[in-house]
Parts: sequence; structure tokens; C-alpha cells
Amino acid sequence: MKPDITIRNYQKGDAKELTDLFHDSIHAIAATQYNAAQREAWCPTPPDYLHWQTRLNQTKPFVAVSLLHGGQIAGFIELIQPDKIDCLYVHPAFARQGVAGQLYKHLENKARQQNMKRLLVDASLLAKPLFEHVGFTEIRRNEVPRNDQILINFSMIKTLT
Repeated sequence: MKPDITIRNYQKGDAKELTDLFHDSIHAIAATQYNAAQREAWCPTPPDYLHWQTRLNQTKPFVAVSLLHGGQIAGFIELIQPDKIDCLYVHPAFARQGVAGQLYKHLENKARQQNMKRLLVDASLLAKPLFEHVGFTEIRRNEVPRNDQILINFSMIKTLT
């Protein structure tokens, strides 16, 4: 069953649930592209809740909520000024159900309303196909060192006209 999703602005009470979603997404969904050591370097267990609360209170992401599942948070995406997308993550229970695409579409609409000329993203191996599908092009492949591991991602750009 496809979830009935609505996108809303971040609320301070979302921090713990979003932090857990971030952790669960990396350790479950990203397992298809990154090994256990890479996933742990990317997002250590347990997550740093204080760090994420501080970050989320500043970045104020867009949050996808499933109406069919009692308002459970299904995913989130951040738009870091002036034109950078960060942290597009979906809860494992909602993977491959169009949540990431809905979050991206919402963010792009907001970017266009703000007259942004382009969007940039550093997309993971897992997220790269989604960003290509919505019109991003690869600028370069990156090897990001983190806690004695190398994580691969791709700097990508989309011009908004």
C-alpha cells in the first residue's frame, strides 16, 4: 500500500524521531551500497542526539508524514542556503514508495519560489539515481574519508529555469 504522505515544516519535537530515522535509514537501506564499517563511520551507533537536535533546529528540514500510519515520519530533506540539498533520508518502512521523490519535489518548488537559480547536492550511491531522474547532472565523483573509511558520493547540479 502506498503511504498517504503530506509534507510539513520541521517542528522541534521531531528531532529524536528524525535522528532515529537517519540512523535506521543508513544502517538498513544503505546496506545495499555501503558495507557495515562504512555505515558505522557515516552514522555511529548510538546516534549523537544532541548534535542532531542542534543541527535540525538550525536547518529546519521539510518532513514527510504518513497519514495512513498515524502521522509517523516517513522521511526528511534539508535545503541549506543558498542552494544546497542535504540529508534526504526515508524511513526503511517507507523505502521505494515515492517518499524521497515527493520530498524532493516539495523542496524544488520552495527553491523556485525563492528564485533560486540552481540546486546542488552530494548524492550517495543510493540517492544518485533519484537525483539523475529529476534532472541533476554529475559534476564529480567524491571519495570522502570518515573515521578510517572511504565513502563514495557524487557532487551534482540542477539548473532551475
